[in-house]
Amino acid sequence: MLITYQGKRVIVAGAARGIGHAIAVAFAENGGEVTACDRLVDEVKSFAGPVKAGGTILAAAVDVTDKPSIEAVVAAAGGTIDVLVYVAGGIRGQKHKPLEEVPVEDFHQIVDANLTGAFLFAQAVAPGMKRAGKGRIVTISSRAALAPSLTGIQAYASAKHGQLGLVRQLAHELGQFGITVNTVAPGFLRTSPDYEPQWEGWGTEGQKAFVERIAMRRMGTPQDIADAVLFLASDYASWITGQILPVTGSPN
Repeated sequence: MLITYQGKRVIVAGAARGIGHAIAVAFAENGGEVTACDRLVDEVKSFAGPVKAGGTILAAAVDVTDKPSIEAVVAAAGGTIDVLVYVAGGIRGQKHKPLEEVPVEDFHQIVDANLTGAFLFAQAVAPGMKRAGKGRIVTISSRAALAPSLTGIQAYASAKHGQLGLVRQLAHELGQFGITVNTVAPGFLRTSPDYEPQWEGWGTEGQKAFVERIAMRRMGTPQDIADAVLFLASDYASWITGQILPVTGSPN
């Protein structure tokens, strides 16, 4: 199976670190013309440029909660985008609090980054994809799209469940234009400073027990997620849409 993105325009939103970084590099290493955008644009610039395999990575600043900012990124990337990968979101540095202690602003911050941003980016790339009669949209959701979140953060579970609903609805709407919409749901990965307190809080024995509950008996890596995205964005997945692909190292 040969997957190539030679000459394809790809946007990866939330590309500065971890999963997003791995996805941006993977597309470029397979020939893609990648616009890697993030609010942490200086971190993206550190790995931007030509890639030996023939692709390129262009760094761009974006605010995923701001429609004009997103539209500017899409326009700068060429307007007609072949692949959109929406990785941005996370827990925005928040920690679990009892329901009655959560400020509504904190709730909105997480929902806007994880769900509203995905909607706005899809909205921005859809016209070009419709004109082209093809396109791929892949979001990075979470196991929290299917079950309560290990973070305990109400907004995160709500946003990821909502993102799955968005993916399924957009798949239904856009399929007639040759556009597929899917999501990859990683298990817990140590890909961001936001998740380190959770990992450290489990302690040595808790960490060991967590890994032993994974069927593959290892933690996942950003590359594991990138490989799944490369497949869903390829021609080999042209009749797969509206699906959630758990990448967790386990059958559940």
